[in-house]
Formats: sequence, C-alpha cells, structure tokens
Amino acid sequence: MKLGRLNHIGVATPSIADSVAFYRDVMGATKIHEPFDLPDQGVKVCFVDTPGADGAMNGTQVELIEPLPGNTSIAAFLDKNPAGGQHHVCYEVPDIHAAKAEFEAMGKRVLGEPRIGAHGTLIFFVHPKDMQGVLTEIMEVSVNAH
Repeated sequence: MKLGRLNHIGVATPSIADSVAFYRDVMGATKIHEPFDLPDQGVKVCFVDTPGADGAMNGTQVELIEPLPGNTSIAAFLDKNPAGGQHHVCYEVPDIHAAKAEFEAMGKRVLGEPRIGAHGTLIFFVHPKDMQGVLTEIMEVSVNAH
C-alpha cells in the first residue's frame, strides 16, 4: 500500500452552521462550499477548502459532518464528544478495489463495500483499531485529478 494524498479531514459537528461560522470567522476560511445532504450515509456535509503550498485553494479540505435524523454512527460520536471533533482522515488511491484487497490481505478490517462518498467517487473505511486509532477513509481519485 502506498500512502496517497491526504484529501480531507472529517470533523463531526452538532451544527454545520456554527462550524461554518467558526472556520470563516476564527480560522479565516475564504472558500466554504454549500452544505448538502447525503441521505444514503445519514449525514449533511460541507467542505471547507484550505490553500495548498502554492497558495491556490487546492490543499487538504475539512469535511464538516452533521448527522441527519436517524443517523447512529455520527450521533454516537457526538454523544461522546458533544462539541464535535476529528472523526476521520481520508487518503486518495488510484484504484479503490486494489486498495481494498491490499488492506484485507494485511488483515485490516474494511468497513463495508466501496460506495459513493461525498465527492462522488468510490470510498471505503478501515476500522480505527487497525489504523493506530484513526478511522481512515480511502477514496478513489483519478491520477489526473490534481
């Protein structure tokens, strides 16, 4: 497995609106996307862009995640962390199925089958107990995407 680009850091929040204000007013974010619902995953998400090394808005994103009614995983996370906090990190790979096979061959617990994530590409998660305590999202991205 070759480490890919860090695409985003997922941050669970009880209120995307409050988090957007924080990233804008406290952190100085200038590029905040419109929040949208992902009903298949039971969440509302909003991406905040950060500048890359060249100053352009092409750096790692922050993915704000708010549970929709009926969501249990993010709601449970917020029960333990009422103010919210880092939920996961997401790395890019060129071939999601090859990456899944490699993680499974190493004995890592892949959580479910690849599915469409918030960026509209295939994703899967790897159990935090197999990733040094960090819930890890793996996302397929074309090598020409950057």
